[in-house]
Amino acid sequence: MAQIKVYYEPETELLTIFWQTPRKNQICTELDNGIILIQDSITNEPIGVEILSYHPGDNRLDSVNVEMGQISYQ
Repeated sequence: MAQIKVYYEPETELLTIFWQTPRKNQICTELDNGIILIQDSITNEPIGVEILSYHPGDNRLDSVNVEMGQISYQ
């Protein structure tokens, strides 16, 4: 089962979402509008995002889509 971890720091208005385990070798790249992509620096695989200046009800999450499914081996 897929799990995500969500961390919200109201003092700094920072929302961090990981869908994989955080890594010592992760790198961050700002995409746009205060959204930071977190990637593994070796594989470039996305492992999470951070949203700067986040507050509950922030409409930047309205554009996030999550797809879940299973791989079919044939």
